[in-house]
Amino acid sequence: MPVDEYFTEMFRGMAAARAAARPDEDPEALVEAYLQDYRADTERWDTTGVAVEDTLIEGPHGPVPIRVYRPESPTGALLWAHGGGFRHGDIDMPEGHIVSIELARRAAVTVASVDYRLADGEVRYPVPIDDVHAAWTWLCSQDLPEGGPVAIGGASAGAALALSASLRARDSGPRLPDALLLAYPFAHYPNPALSPALSVEMAPLPFRFEPEGVEEMVRNYVGRISDVPADALPGAARLDGLPRTLILAAEYDDLRASAELLERQLREAGVPVEAYLALGMTHGHLNHSPNVPEVGRSLDFFAKGLNG
Repeated sequence: MPVDEYFTEMFRGMAAARAAARPDEDPEALVEAYLQDYRADTERWDTTGVAVEDTLIEGPHGPVPIRVYRPESPTGALLWAHGGGFRHGDIDMPEGHIVSIELARRAAVTVASVDYRLADGEVRYPVPIDDVHAAWTWLCSQDLPEGGPVAIGGASAGAALALSASLRARDSGPRLPDALLLAYPFAHYPNPALSPALSVEMAPLPFRFEPEGVEEMVRNYVGRISDVPADALPGAARLDGLPRTLILAAEYDDLRASAELLERQLREAGVPVEAYLALGMTHGHLNHSPNVPEVGRSLDFFAKGLNG
């Protein structure tokens, strides 16, 4: 289907904001201001029925902030990692905060959102994975509902970290997750190519993962682009023995090819996989309002699959 009207309207607004810039104005600052207004409906999201609490846990590199979302009668638990290319983002962004509220509410699970250290030139691989694994170890030590799922998930770069932490849990504990929830994962370097037809359709869209940008992201995260450790972009790792995995891909996303390749790799390794393609969506659509129908359907895919 075509790009969702929510996003086409947003892209038109971005172009108009850029075109309206005076010579003394930064066009990109105007675009960012427009986007803040466009996404304003996510800023005061309703937390009714979900108790929210911030805490700190100890990790191998120092304290790690965790935000815990508890529904009224939780039946399981989920560790969630936001995206942001390993160098941006936090637990306050919609992909962290609102996704956690909605999954806590829709799946009736306690969600722990981890504010892992970002790759900033001093922090590099494997520190973000270490933080996520420390958060997983902490979550497994809590008093959790008996018989319910205990899972790990994340979005984009956070999905890569969730998968990497699951590989570590498989190999060294404390326990394997019951399920993996991966939203538009950044799992491979180089990023697999899109089909020629989809490449043509996506050519005019903003927010692309061009090869130069992907290379810069990997160099910032790992420190190099050659001999990249297998668990840094974990599509290169041994994937057998992982739990049931839910993969969400966006139709108009350069990382769709990575998500689809990861799905094939997991199936080949004998891992049960459920996949969902969010039609009309672009990369990072979970950063937008769950009132957008396909965003809501994407959250329902995770919520239902988590308890499946």
